[in-house]
Amino acid sequence: MTVKIIQPAHSFVYDGARMNIFHASKGEGLPKHDHNFAHGTFCMSGSCAIRKENKEIIMDKMTQPINLVAHEWHEIEALEDNTVFCNVFAEGKY
Repeated sequence: MTVKIIQPAHSFVYDGARMNIFHASKGEGLPKHDHNFAHGTFCMSGSCAIRKENKEIIMDKMTQPINLVAHEWHEIEALEDNTVFCNVFAEGKY
């Protein structure tokens, strides 16, 4: 299944950290990609799958945020409607 790309519902900078908050329906998110910076990811409601090299993590609001390292492909897919997840990284990296 291909993840349907979405744009952040909210994006802002707080004290040097960029927060991208996504409101996703089932099957939406951020398809397989990589970049030259690390970022933290957490799920605020619903559930999502974080896939990266040879690993899949299912997250919900009880899951500890994870770090996605630089130069490693990953993707984020909402597993149910009304999923909200957030990516946090240093401003000027994206």
